[in-house]
Amino acid sequence: MFGSIVFIVWQGLLMTQGTNPELSQGDLYSFLMVTLLMAASIGSLPDFYSGIQKTIGGTEKLMDIINESSESELFKGTDKPEIDGSIRFENVRFSYPQRPEIEVLKGISFELNRNETLALVGTSGGGKTTISSLVLNYYKVSQGAVFFGETNADSIDIKYLREHIAIVPQDVLLFAGTIFENIAFGRPGASEEEIISAAKQANAYDFIMSFPDGFKTQVGDRGIQLSGGQKQRIAIARAILKNPTILILDEATSALDSESERVVQDALEKLMKGRTCIVIAHRLSTIRNANKILVLQNGQIVESGNHSDLMATSGAYSDLVKMQINLG
Repeated sequence: MFGSIVFIVWQGLLMTQGTNPELSQGDLYSFLMVTLLMAASIGSLPDFYSGIQKTIGGTEKLMDIINESSESELFKGTDKPEIDGSIRFENVRFSYPQRPEIEVLKGISFELNRNETLALVGTSGGGKTTISSLVLNYYKVSQGAVFFGETNADSIDIKYLREHIAIVPQDVLLFAGTIFENIAFGRPGASEEEIISAAKQANAYDFIMSFPDGFKTQVGDRGIQLSGGQKQRIAIARAILKNPTILILDEATSALDSESERVVQDALEKLMKGRTCIVIAHRLSTIRNANKILVLQNGQIVESGNHSDLMATSGAYSDLVKMQINLG
């Protein structure tokens, strides 16, 4: 394009030379201006087309989100039974909506009594986190049923159910705001005394008060100004404040160093007392005292029992324990 412009300018200058020029200088300048404007306009067409395509793609995604069914439309349960912590899975089969052809859980059945601790162990992709998602009623099961007490999860009001469940995940999500606000998120409307008490039980009070602003310390976006152990303890304080009937611990200490893990584990043991707990862990030392351990592989329960029973069978669980001991 630039070569053609240079050629036109050069040719136009030749036509303005001589005693009898073919083209006046004014006409040459006008022609060049029009040519440059046309060239710039034509050159912008690819960017213009690309922008239109991006806009169309973004609009389609936006409309897909707008047209998606909300949870209130998908989960229409209205019952509000007593949630005492007992959970039962009956032949549960499940596939994620994005991959309906891949069955993640293949006929899972187990029963967890009130105030018992269930540990889920096994290889990655076995279905451990999927079970916790179904307890939280994030998805509908493909087949089978999940019961809380004697009530099917599908018939329970979803907001009411989740008011009785708290989760401490591996990757803690903190909001840009103060430590006080992040703990209070567990139970909006809680008093200052209750929030301070929750922080003390979570072994978080001392490090919070070591900051110049104390509970008013800003944590930054996603808690970037706090360490991993500090974020975990704030998440535990949030769960303590909520005072749930059912507690889910999803790899809560896997990303911590030994010192932070010791402090966080002590806080978790306080939190687990008197509650039904579902513990997902790769570090088997955290689930030795569980009432029931399920070993999951490829969406199926291959072993179940307590630590002593499973170690005596020389199966998949004992192999995992021996592997960790050897690595340690």
